[in-house]
Amino acid sequence: MAAPPIRKLPPNFLWGFATASFQIEGSTDADGRGKSIWDDFSRTPGKVADGRNGDDATNSYKLWREDVALLTKYGVKTYRFSLSWSRIIPLGGRNDPINPKGIEFYSNLIDALLANGIVPFVTLYHWDLPQALHDRYGGWLNKDEIVQDFTRYARVCFEAFGDRVKYWLTVNEPWCVSILGYGRGVFAPGRSSDRNRSSEGDSSTEPWIVGHNVILSHAHAVKAYREEFKTKQGGQIGITLNGDWQMPYDDSPENVAAAQHALDVAIGWYADPVYLGHYPPYLHQMLGARLPTFSDAEWKVVKGSSDFYGMNTYTTNLCRAGGDDEFQGFVDYTFTRPDGTQLGTQAHCAWLQDYAPGFRSLLNYLYKRYRMPIYVTENGFAVKNESSLPRDLAIKDTDRVNYYRGVTASLLSAINDDGVDVRCYLAWSLLDNFEWADGYVTRFGVTYVDYATQERIPKESSAFVVKWFKERTQPAVPDLKLLSKSSSMSSTLSKPSLTTNPVPAPTFVGKLKAWVSRHLTAIISFLNFGSRR
Repeated sequence: MAAPPIRKLPPNFLWGFATASFQIEGSTDADGRGKSIWDDFSRTPGKVADGRNGDDATNSYKLWREDVALLTKYGVKTYRFSLSWSRIIPLGGRNDPINPKGIEFYSNLIDALLANGIVPFVTLYHWDLPQALHDRYGGWLNKDEIVQDFTRYARVCFEAFGDRVKYWLTVNEPWCVSILGYGRGVFAPGRSSDRNRSSEGDSSTEPWIVGHNVILSHAHAVKAYREEFKTKQGGQIGITLNGDWQMPYDDSPENVAAAQHALDVAIGWYADPVYLGHYPPYLHQMLGARLPTFSDAEWKVVKGSSDFYGMNTYTTNLCRAGGDDEFQGFVDYTFTRPDGTQLGTQAHCAWLQDYAPGFRSLLNYLYKRYRMPIYVTENGFAVKNESSLPRDLAIKDTDRVNYYRGVTASLLSAINDDGVDVRCYLAWSLLDNFEWADGYVTRFGVTYVDYATQERIPKESSAFVVKWFKERTQPAVPDLKLLSKSSSMSSTLSKPSLTTNPVPAPTFVGKLKAWVSRHLTAIISFLNFGSRR
């Protein structure tokens, strides 16, 4: 009997890999870059698990051509990366000078991606606030200043790159910005009520203030894009939110309610204002007067301030009522079922287990609640103790392959069986990298990085992801063929190593392809997005 036909993804579905500036670039003092809040924080003893910092990371500021060559060999449709605010505006503020070297770096990267048929998917802010703004007025704690400075920074980026960038994310994971940076104090700037961790901060108020100000900053950047750039540039813009599936521990009413409370605090805190125009009722109940309020004028800017739902997700939690952690909605998270079994395979991170059905459930929940097209902008797995394995064993990352096998099956079912409008999937991450407070001991990459030599070696997970998406990608709109680039990864990825040739300076043909892509991508994105809303 013949095998059943392989089910396909929607036409023009985007897939690829994602990174963040501070996690990969290194070169923290090169070419006029200013400090970010992560520079000194990561150098402070006790803040990073292995005592290392982001000064080198994967050296991608210098090796970006090798990274583009790797992406090209993988045959990705898109690549998500973030811009370093302090590399573009070293002091960060709306009256501070722009660094032309920073603009040049990202402009060259964007041109190289387009010349190789790769759509740039750009994040404005992935946690690396300019240190000068934190020192000047408290950074995200100061609404009047930060909204203006972030909006000006966004305008600078739209003006410099918007002719070529058609997919923008304003802020990555504001829950982490707020809770981990100003509540738990484990991320920069490390503020917390825990005086063993920080000499400054109030965990009962600051995270909620920061969250409020992040939403407003995002919304005003979107307003500026829509009013000043979108008509001419033809792109899409949104915010990307972290949030995992929250599943009741059992079917008791209190645990069913607890799961919803967990979703309200992890996701609804940001998604409900942006997409629905109000906070979840449970947030009002939980916080009372500590929850900052938006004025009527602010609500008009906030509501509807995202063209899509940007979704970062990694795991599923079993939820029980009665937890003591406000940042989890007073819900107890566990991976242990009532019968004592574990939900799934344990990752290197304590907070992550592999449970693919939860991915499908979350897609359905988000689509039914917010009725927006979904772009999965991060999803991945850290294999337990991978950093301690010899390289030849680390690249045989079976647990990560199994994770992606389950998630991609859930993705396809959500699209084809459930009718969820998913338009993009970006695996985290292209490379092993600086994993924030974990340092370099936690690896999420589909590409192994030897930190001593900065050599990049594909893992078996990269072969799986590439093959899976290539088999399920439908022919693009005819004009997109100008942007496509053939790739033969099936043979290359089976080898234990990969030689990445530096991307040469664009030839006339490459420049022509980049020029054509600037215009075609805008037209196709506009037509495709409008037809599916």
